Amino acid sequence: MTLGNSMLIPILPKMESELNLSSFKVSLTITIFSVTAAIFIPILGYFSDRFSRKVIIVPALILYGLGGLLAGAASAWFDSAYPWILTGRAMQGIGAAGTAPIAMALAGDLFKGGQQSKVLGLIEASNGFGKVLSPIVGSLLALIVWYGPFWGFPIFCLVSVLLNMFFVKEKKKKKQPPSIGNYVKGLFSVFKHEGRWLFTTYLAGATCLFTLFGILFYISDVLEKDYGMDGVLKGAILAVPLLFQMTTSFVTGSKIGKNMQVMKRLIVLGLLLMTISFASLTFFTSLVPFFSVLVISSIGTGLVLPCLNSLITGSVGKERRGFVTSLYGSVRFLGVAAGPPIYGWLMGIGRTPMFLATAGLTLLVAILCLTLIHAKSPAQQEDENSESVFKKLQLSTE
Repeated sequence: MTLGNSMLIPILPKMESELNLSSFKVSLTITIFSVTAAIFIPILGYFSDRFSRKVIIVPALILYGLGGLLAGAASAWFDSAYPWILTGRAMQGIGAAGTAPIAMALAGDLFKGGQQSKVLGLIEASNGFGKVLSPIVGSLLALIVWYGPFWGFPIFCLVSVLLNMFFVKEKKKKKQPPSIGNYVKGLFSVFKHEGRWLFTTYLAGATCLFTLFGILFYISDVLEKDYGMDGVLKGAILAVPLLFQMTTSFVTGSKIGKNMQVMKRLIVLGLLLMTISFASLTFFTSLVPFFSVLVISSIGTGLVLPCLNSLITGSVGKERRGFVTSLYGSVRFLGVAAGPPIYGWLMGIGRTPMFLATAGLTLLVAILCLTLIHAKSPAQQEDENSESVFKKLQLSTE
């Protein structure tokens, strides 16, 4: 899933010049992928709850690869390539909707307790690892031809399809899925009673991805236009903050266990680190000091995301986990979709207003998380059913 956007970041300026497009039109290749994914994630999440995770994941990966083929073929051979690239990216968005968000629900099905947090932390670290590799891989493929990254998608998807088909073993459902009416009624009961803090966590996840991809878009533009950097060197530089995020995500996921109070503290701390970093960036323009301060925000993001994954995945039972985690995935994708065009607009106003606005946003979200996320103590958590803190609510609707 991560490759879907990050691998294209290094080639966006080249796409702009080769296809004679505006910066806004180029940014839409990121936006349409993310918006399409955001729309289809809850739909595929519901079907994964009703049928199985693999029944969604494998066809989604195949569609993802076909979308890359279409975008690559259009770039190579079509006279009016841009509309076909957008079509291929929309196909990839639908495919992406059935990948990582469903995988998160699958991890919730297969693992429990502290082990679940470790696995979800590993998934977030894998997400970060994909972000680290993808600018480099995208730059390497672009050395062959600028649209080379499009041809890379089918290869990665084929490998993933084979791994999922042969190595992922799902537990068989022991009972019939609830009717659509009972399913929706159960979802309403969850969001009615716990929606305030749950939607706050959704906002925090979207904010992390919005700022991440917005800043990456800004850096990609600056490196090429101000420093004349292109190719693998540019991809390697873009990977630096992502490497810090990946490492922090992995360590955080392996240490937090199921302690919700620790998760809340780390979420607030991570958002405050992001605020400090973004506010400080207004004073730095040289490359090395800039990136030295930027990695602070990457560490903050690495603290926030694994904790959000554990809170959200553990908030609901298996019967509706696919939808709830998928809705979270939708909101994250909307954050990704909004990043490049909004930051493109902010760049036109000025870098200082851009960074101060970003710092203001992360500070606001930190305050909301501090006041609205309800974190139970370890003693209270032990009194809850290990399957779901909302099981009683759900049973009352079935």
